[in-house]
Amino acid sequence: MRLALNQIDSCVGDLAGNADAVLRWTRHAAERGAHLVAFPEMMLTGYPVEDLALRPSFVEAGRAALHDLAARLDREGLGATPVVVGYLDRSQERLPRYGQPAGSPQNAAAVLQHGEVVLTFAKHHLPNYGVFDEFRYFVPGDTLPVIRVHGVDVALAICEDLWQDGGRVPAARAAGAGLLLVVNASPYEVNKDDTRLDLVRKRAEEAGCALAYLALTGGQDELVFDGDSIVVDAQGTVVARGPQFAEECLLLDMDLPAAAPEPPAGTVGADGAGEDGRLTIVHRTLSAEPLPRYPVQYPGGRAARLGDEEEMYRALVTGVRAYVRKNHFRTVLIGLSGGIDSALTAAIACDALGPENVHGVSMPSRYSSQHSRDDAAELARRTGLHLRTVPIDPMFDAYLAATELTGLAEENLQSRLRGTLLMAISNQEGQIVLAPGNKSELAVGYSTLYGDSVGAYGPIKDVYKSAVFRLARWRNAHAAAHGETPPIPENSISKPPSAELRPGQLDTDSLPDYPVLDGILERYVDLDHGRDEIVAAGFDEELVRRVLRLVDAAEYKRRQYPPGTKISRKVFGKDRRLPLTSRWHEG
Repeated sequence: MRLALNQIDSCVGDLAGNADAVLRWTRHAAERGAHLVAFPEMMLTGYPVEDLALRPSFVEAGRAALHDLAARLDREGLGATPVVVGYLDRSQERLPRYGQPAGSPQNAAAVLQHGEVVLTFAKHHLPNYGVFDEFRYFVPGDTLPVIRVHGVDVALAICEDLWQDGGRVPAARAAGAGLLLVVNASPYEVNKDDTRLDLVRKRAEEAGCALAYLALTGGQDELVFDGDSIVVDAQGTVVARGPQFAEECLLLDMDLPAAAPEPPAGTVGADGAGEDGRLTIVHRTLSAEPLPRYPVQYPGGRAARLGDEEEMYRALVTGVRAYVRKNHFRTVLIGLSGGIDSALTAAIACDALGPENVHGVSMPSRYSSQHSRDDAAELARRTGLHLRTVPIDPMFDAYLAATELTGLAEENLQSRLRGTLLMAISNQEGQIVLAPGNKSELAVGYSTLYGDSVGAYGPIKDVYKSAVFRLARWRNAHAAAHGETPPIPENSISKPPSAELRPGQLDTDSLPDYPVLDGILERYVDLDHGRDEIVAAGFDEELVRRVLRLVDAAEYKRRQYPPGTKISRKVFGKDRRLPLTSRWHEG
C-alpha cells in the first residue's frame, strides 16, 4: 500500500482555504499513486478552535464544508482515493448531560470516497491538561473505526488516543488491524520529539501492527506545530520520519499484512474505553482485493533532525510568521535598544518575514550608552531591516516639567514613553509591535506595564534569559557556517544586560545571575515545585524566597502581556493560570 501523510498547515476558521489545501495535496498524492491519503487532526476547521466549538453555526458550517469537500474531490477526479481528514462534528445523541458542553461538539475525523462521507469517528480520549481544554469543548467517541483498503484493515485514531493508555491502541490489536493511522495536532515544546518517538514505538508494539503518526505543522496564536510525522513497523522500528517545521507529503510504500476474510465486528475490550471498557467496531470496506506486488518507489527515510537550539529557533520563527500572516498583517515594528532581547527578536522577525518587512526604532534617552545606540545601528546593517532613531529626551523633559517623578517612577516613564511612541507609529503606519520581553523578566515582573510590555505579539515571552543568549549565539554560528553575515552584534551578546534607565544600571543590581535565576524559575513556574523542593535542589533559601515573592507579585502584569510563542512545558497564559488575588505564598 502506498500511504500519503500530508503534514501541512491549516488556519482556524478558514474552511474554504483549508478545503483548498486538502484538495491540492490530495491531487499531489494521487498523481503519485497513493492508495490512502491522510490529513491532520481538525484540518478542515483548524486547531484549536477553542470556544468556536460551542457555537452551533460554526459546527454546522464545518459539517457542511466536509460534505462539500467530499463532492468536490469526486468532481475533480479524485473520488476513488480514500481521504482521511479531521474536522469539527457534533454527536447525534444530543441529550444534555451534566458536565458536558451544550450541543455535544466532537473533535472528529472522516473518511471521504466517491463523493461521500463513508465513515466518521470522534476522538475517544480528551486531553484536559496544559493548553488543552477538550473536556470543556467536546464529548468523546466510543467506536473503533476500521477501514479496509486494498485488503488491509486500517484502524483510525486521533492524537490523545495515542497518548493515553487503553482505548483504541489495544483495541486495534484486538481487531487484527494491519496498520494504525493516528492523525494529530500536537503542539510543540522543547524535547517533545524524543518523547513522541518513544511513545509511537511503544504504542506500535501494543497495537501489534505498523503505526503511522501524522502531525500538523505551522502555528496558531501561541501554539506552534512541528510536524515530525513518524511511521514505524510493528516492532517499533522507524521506517519514515518527516521534517520539522515544514510542510511535506510523506509518501511511503508499505508491505502490510492482509486482513482476515471476515471483517472484524462487535465490540473489543480496551481498558478505559467506553463506560463498560469496550469500543464498538465500525468497519467499512473501501476496496477488498489486495494489490499485486509492485516496485517500491517510496521506501521511506528519515528527515534530518534539528539540534536543540535550531529546533527552538525554528519554532519561534514559525510562531511569528503564522501570527503575522494569518492575521493579515505584513510588517512589524520593534523597539531596538541595542540589547540582546530586542536583537534576538529582530533576528527572528527578519527570518520569519524578511528584513524588508521589519522596522526598528531606536529611542535613546540621556541614560542610553553610545555603544547601545551603535549596536542597534549595527544590527540594522547586518540584517537589512529598516531603522529610524527618535530620541525621547524632549518628551521625557516635558513630562518631568509637568509633574514630579523620581526613582522607579522616573525610570519607568522612559519605558512608557517608548511604548507610547511605538504604538503611535503602529497606528500611523499599520505595523504591529513585537514586544521583546523574555520569560525571566516576565516571571519576576521586570517588565513595565504600558512600556516595554506593549505590542501585539511577544516572540520570546516563553524563552528564559539564559536560552536567549544560547539562541543568539546559535543564530550567529549558523550564519557563519553558511557563509552569511551573523545578524546579532557580538557586543549585544557579550555586554552585561541592562535596562539603561539610570546611570550604570545592570540587571545584576537587583537580580542574581541569570543561570541561577532561571534554575529557580524553571522549577517554580514550569515544574510547580514548592519553596522547599527548590531549596533542596541546592539554591540559597533567602534567594528562593525573594524570587518566589517577585513571581507571585507580578501575576497581574503577566495577565496584560501580549500572547507569544509557546516552546516550554508551561508558557505564561494558556498553560499557567493563577489567581490575580491570592494570599497563598510559598513558605
